[in-house]
Amino acid sequence: MTNPTGSELSHVDGQGILRMVDVGDKPMSDRRATATGNILMEVTTLNAIRNNTLKKGDVISTARIAGIMAAKRTAELVPLCHGLTLSDVRLEFKLDESLPGVRVEASVRTTAQTGVEMEALTAVTIALLTVYDMAKAVDRAMKITDVVLREKRGGTKGDYTADP
Repeated sequence: MTNPTGSELSHVDGQGILRMVDVGDKPMSDRRATATGNILMEVTTLNAIRNNTLKKGDVISTARIAGIMAAKRTAELVPLCHGLTLSDVRLEFKLDESLPGVRVEASVRTTAQTGVEMEALTAVTIALLTVYDMAKAVDRAMKITDVVLREKRGGTKGDYTADP
């Protein structure tokens, strides 16, 4: 089965049945991926996060742990994703007055036969959802935006860097 560009669909067999991609013959290599995303909010909400005055507690520390846990469990959440042993997961948070809101960057690394793009994207998304959950009592209008893969390194298809 082919996609609109004429190339074979990797997750569909010859009979049109979904399948996990067989990566068994691919070489092990160092794989890295970075994803980013934002959550937009009222300035007062951003200040409450900065000053750690929300009733639910330390938003950034909780979101960091949630993002790390999510990266490690990506294969449980995305049906055809391979389970990977991750060697590193890092999340950076920037409280940004210009949004106003919080910018999150997740960087994930492994040595495996497949990449960690999904793990980086999952980490960012769950970290942002955690920020929303912890601050929703004071700002239900928050918006999660611009979750994107920024770069990936390693693998047989080469490196990728998103346009700025």
